[in-house]
Amino acid sequence: MVERRAFLRGLLSGAAALGLAGVPSCSSRFADVRLTLATGGTQGVYYNLGNALADAWQARLDLVARPTVLSTAGSVDNLDRLADRTADVVFSQVDTAAARLARTTADDPRSPRALARIYDDVVHVVVPASSAATGLADLRGARVSVGAPDSGVQVIAERLLGVAGLSPATDFQAVQLGINDSVDAVLRGEIDAFFWSGGLPTRGVSALAESLPIRLLNLEDLITPVRAAYPEYAAGTVPARTYDIPDPITTLLVRNFLIVRAEMPDDVADALVEGLFAAQEELAAVSPAALTIDLRAAIGTQPVPLHPGAERFFRTEKDP
Repeated sequence: MVERRAFLRGLLSGAAALGLAGVPSCSSRFADVRLTLATGGTQGVYYNLGNALADAWQARLDLVARPTVLSTAGSVDNLDRLADRTADVVFSQVDTAAARLARTTADDPRSPRALARIYDDVVHVVVPASSAATGLADLRGARVSVGAPDSGVQVIAERLLGVAGLSPATDFQAVQLGINDSVDAVLRGEIDAFFWSGGLPTRGVSALAESLPIRLLNLEDLITPVRAAYPEYAAGTVPARTYDIPDPITTLLVRNFLIVRAEMPDDVADALVEGLFAAQEELAAVSPAALTIDLRAAIGTQPVPLHPGAERFFRTEKDP
């Protein structure tokens, strides 16, 4: 890994441009940049990786203060926080990031820019193993959590259900719960199924499977129409034995990005990406999803443009 700590000498001026709180530190030769990282529910992969990233960035960037890690509703909530400057780095799915980008202008300093593609989410539709449902069409009349309000899960659930021809107004009872509450509600018998989009394995779903046998609905019959309507999604497979499911199932994959505002100084963005790749071992220790973080795949953030600082990092790594 090419060493570029000299880039961090400009962090204090970067903090001023970002509107971040910065106080010179007697114990560090670098500026004290305070970052806030928006993740997701505490049982999800975003939150686990966010905490590991906060530790890594503090250590590798010589930050005096560990970045603040926020538990949030997910991608939509995170992008709202990015826009109103209450978060500086956020996790987001490609679909919600692309939709937000389309609502901003190229010269808007708050416009989303990607640091890197980090890993792909896997769409889960979780039911108890005793459920008779095998596909989305079987959820008619069921009580279904479609994800927390302002979450990327809600966006995916609404799109998939729409393609399947299911309406919450007439076909099933929809509730809006995050991963933690969805798991609890299944255990209490209050819902029959829930949507989730996360890395494999997601801790909350694994914990549920330890208490109650579960299955994931097979989405194979929806792959073609969903991708025709929403080409940002890709087909994928959940292997057998994941969450103790007996057979592999076909589902959808959703790319995940680390997103910042366009106004972030280039040297800060460069250093954050460098810290991300330097910390891959620590990230993989908290979630196997981090094993798929790859330099070649990381630039695949279309349609969200890479931040210029991230571009500089990838150019240097390709041609040091």
